[in-house]
Amino acid sequence: MRFWVIVFFLGASHLIFCQKNSIKKSFVVGTTSESITIDGQLDEAIWTKLEPAKDFAQYFPNDSLPAAAQTEIYMCTDKKNLYIGIKCYAAGNDWVIESLRRDYRAGGNDNITLLFDTFDDQTNAFYFGINPEGVLREGTISNGGNVFQDFSTSWDNKWRGSAKKYDGYYTAELEIPFSTFRYPTPSKKWGFTSYRFDTQSNEISTYPGTPRNQVVFTLAYPAEMIWEEDLVTKSSAVSLIPFVSTGINKDYEDNEPTDQIFEVGGDAKIALTPGLNLDLTVNPDFSQVEVDEQITNLDRFEIFFPERRQFFLENADLFGQFGFSNINPFFSRRIGVGEDVVTEELVQNRIYGGLRISGKLDPKTRVGLLNMQTASSKEQGIPGTNFGVGVIQRKIGVRSNLGIIAVNKQAVNFDENLDTLDVNRYNRMVGLDYNYSTKSNTWFGKSFIHSTFSPDTDMSIAQGTTVNYNTRKFGALWKHEYVHEDYNAEVGFTPRTNYFRISPTAELRYYPQNDFLNNYNYSLEADVFWRPEFGKTDHFFSVGLGGELTQRSNFGFNLNHNYVYLFDPFDPTGTDSTELAADQDFSWISFTGNYRSDRRKVFSWNLSPYVGEYFNGWRYGTRGGFNLRFQPKGFFSLNYAVNVFDLPHLDGTRETYLISPRIDYTFSKSLFTSVFVQYNSQNDNTNINARIQWRFAPVSDLILVYTDNYLTGNVDDPMNRFAFDVRTRSIVLKITYWLNL
Repeated sequence: MRFWVIVFFLGASHLIFCQKNSIKKSFVVGTTSESITIDGQLDEAIWTKLEPAKDFAQYFPNDSLPAAAQTEIYMCTDKKNLYIGIKCYAAGNDWVIESLRRDYRAGGNDNITLLFDTFDDQTNAFYFGINPEGVLREGTISNGGNVFQDFSTSWDNKWRGSAKKYDGYYTAELEIPFSTFRYPTPSKKWGFTSYRFDTQSNEISTYPGTPRNQVVFTLAYPAEMIWEEDLVTKSSAVSLIPFVSTGINKDYEDNEPTDQIFEVGGDAKIALTPGLNLDLTVNPDFSQVEVDEQITNLDRFEIFFPERRQFFLENADLFGQFGFSNINPFFSRRIGVGEDVVTEELVQNRIYGGLRISGKLDPKTRVGLLNMQTASSKEQGIPGTNFGVGVIQRKIGVRSNLGIIAVNKQAVNFDENLDTLDVNRYNRMVGLDYNYSTKSNTWFGKSFIHSTFSPDTDMSIAQGTTVNYNTRKFGALWKHEYVHEDYNAEVGFTPRTNYFRISPTAELRYYPQNDFLNNYNYSLEADVFWRPEFGKTDHFFSVGLGGELTQRSNFGFNLNHNYVYLFDPFDPTGTDSTELAADQDFSWISFTGNYRSDRRKVFSWNLSPYVGEYFNGWRYGTRGGFNLRFQPKGFFSLNYAVNVFDLPHLDGTRETYLISPRIDYTFSKSLFTSVFVQYNSQNDNTNINARIQWRFAPVSDLILVYTDNYLTGNVDDPMNRFAFDVRTRSIVLKITYWLNL
């Protein structure tokens, strides 16, 4: 224990790098009493009186030039709302719009995104986006926007926007209520950045300017958004979001009676202060949540599926950012799921309700408190459980912070007989995380130490540290982690214990000056596991070449070497075939590649082949997909993963197939539908998920969801893959309405 505490503080006390402050760009948010109609036309007089945020800089293809397609952003306020006027110039009128669906993907489309760092701490931000058709998107940035995982599309709130296209440019107007933001009061200035995708000039531009070696949404290079009059507006006090859902569910496989569904519940949002919010939920219903995108599982450990339930997604970065993705002390998908002690299968467990307090106490202190209560199920041996999480995060320096987390899972009216079934009365963890980043984001990383406690189990720890170095020509990462064999964060995600791991990487980057190749890189990667008192158990070494063409396609090639020691029998094909025996090791060499075409095109595709040795034999496979756009109404896509295994201990080859076609069609910006089909040979299942959604008012929806699951293939005749027997079927209608009081 003492050793890992020392390691934590060594990682946390990484050198403090001082950098000279450059002069920031700035603009003023004006004050108006003029009525502004949100029609995208910029015909109100106030827009001619404001000085814009302008002079966007190129990010791609060259970050040392002014943007070819310039943008102007104007802002003003009437003390209730923030009004934004935007003018985006372009070389023509050939706009690329994937569909009219809200929360679109920015890459490969024409659009602009605005990021508001309301506490001006270069740590967290809200973003709002719009495209030439007036389609909206919003979300949040966390942890300074250092890596792609810091970008979230899950946040949804009440605001308006509209756009209008002209010859050689488009304009937009946004109206964002101050109740949508969290901010200090009074506010004198916010941090602000913006980025724009312009497909006609093949350009990504940013304001005030972002280096190419940073992700485009980083918060490290902001402009100053100065309020003409100090912002002291109070947020509206209460929002209510009631829902009603009804439907039917039928389990054909177990021949269960049809289950009639009728649920009533809702959420409430209460602004305790402009920076601190209270969220309440009663009888939450998640029937409208989209199904998980399945993957082919060839791993020996649990695989991760992201949270998709709206209540848990808001402020997820505050509760879920501790540790690493594979040593996560709080994983909200554990709430509402229990293990049937008879079948040992995971089943849904009703959530009665809960609350969440989250936000900022002051400009440097962010807090969160979450408490949820689930029901009991005596037939399945699942006790009623209370889940509690508390976090506090304190800003240190310019872009660093220290965080503390405590998680408690406590059984209610615990049945002592469950002790014999490996069901704990309680499970607790506490943790300390230090997240650090220099002002220019050249160095960033984190260090943490976590401990868990359960009945009859001593305190056990997990510790990890990352240090990232990121410049235009060179990138490097040091990462190590240790997890004790008894570490058990039951509300977290830690698929593997009893190991020490190092994962260093290095990358050389080049930017040739030609019209074909925009950039390329050479990379080295290592990933090595040791088990205490045993020795090395796994390694993965890789050398790679990757790059991006000027016309926006990208490629990569890797030569890999793997080593694995098996402590338990294992089927490496994932097809319930004969397992390899335990207590033996394997090593193999493989070649992998990847290619993605230009997503601006009507038809785009990607491919990632695998060829090489695999355990004691060979594996051949590929995954990829294609996308066909029907602008601007929708698109058709198909993703696939195919593997063929030729292993000497098996009688013949084995194959896995995962095929996932999807159709998205938007009738308008408020009415859209999708059909998503997934065939997975690993579990002999075909899933069909069809939904139609009508956004009849801001953040208010009527959603109809139809779901089918089929047993695919005749179990008595494995060669007949096209036999379909229905397993389960459900149809659910849900209506939600957002009401501001």
